[in-house]
Amino acid sequence: KKQRMLLRPEDSIRHQNLIGSDIIMALDDVVSSVENDDERFTVATYRTLRWLDRCRSAHANPQTQNLFPIVQGGLDTSIGGLREKCLAGFRNRDDWVPGYAIGGLAGGESKDDFWRVVDQCCRALPDDKPRYLMGVGYPLDLIVCTALGVDMYDCVYPTRTARFGVALVPGEAPGTLRLKSNNCSADDRVIQEGCECQACKNGYSRARLHFLLKAGNPLAAQLMTNHNLAYMMSLTRSMRQSIMEDRYDEYVQTFVRDQFRGKDAGGQDVPVWVREALASAGIEV
Repeated sequence: KKQRMLLRPEDSIRHQNLIGSDIIMALDDVVSSVENDDERFTVATYRTLRWLDRCRSAHANPQTQNLFPIVQGGLDTSIGGLREKCLAGFRNRDDWVPGYAIGGLAGGESKDDFWRVVDQCCRALPDDKPRYLMGVGYPLDLIVCTALGVDMYDCVYPTRTARFGVALVPGEAPGTLRLKSNNCSADDRVIQEGCECQACKNGYSRARLHFLLKAGNPLAAQLMTNHNLAYMMSLTRSMRQSIMEDRYDEYVQTFVRDQFRGKDAGGQDVPVWVREALASAGIEV
């Protein structure tokens, strides 16, 4: 029998205090980004602000655990709109907030709406505190949103897609390799040359992984997961290095050029949303 469980801001913070994580999240009222209910978004936005104050009051370890509020407000990026009101409420509390999360996205909204919300939030949030974009993990999204000003991410995508037999690889969009495909059934190459994951480093061929996946062998999911995590770690390390060396613009341009060769070259053109988002960040592709 299903039962409802009441989770108050105070309950959420108490549990996170017990867990002891370095970063804990304020309890927010999140609404699906594709919900068509303006009143529900308004209620959720103001409730999120009220709950933040309750979370702060309940926080027992402010010196050792960083409490991040989560920006809500749906897809309303208009002047005086819900996102702007939520951001204004957070800025009024900035003296005790160590970092900020951007929430309510990656729920099925268009990429055009997605990047505009991220851009608005990054422009409004302080530069000297981390900005964490919740639930976003596609490599292209990381490249674009980092250009817009995001610092941190989390997402189940790399591990979940691994369990379906899909490997993340550099190169042409969509940047994936489907190991269950018959094209891999007799392919003796590893997933990615030079990769340091357990699958590639130990010589597991695409054909062998194809067989293991088709047989439902759990080793396949483990190896695929290890590869995708290794790919994401390598990607983010190279992104960070390019930022430290003040060449992120060139890094982005190379990444986008590798993924989107253009239809004239037998590939895909750069999506409009990618061009517009990067142009907003001052990067032409």
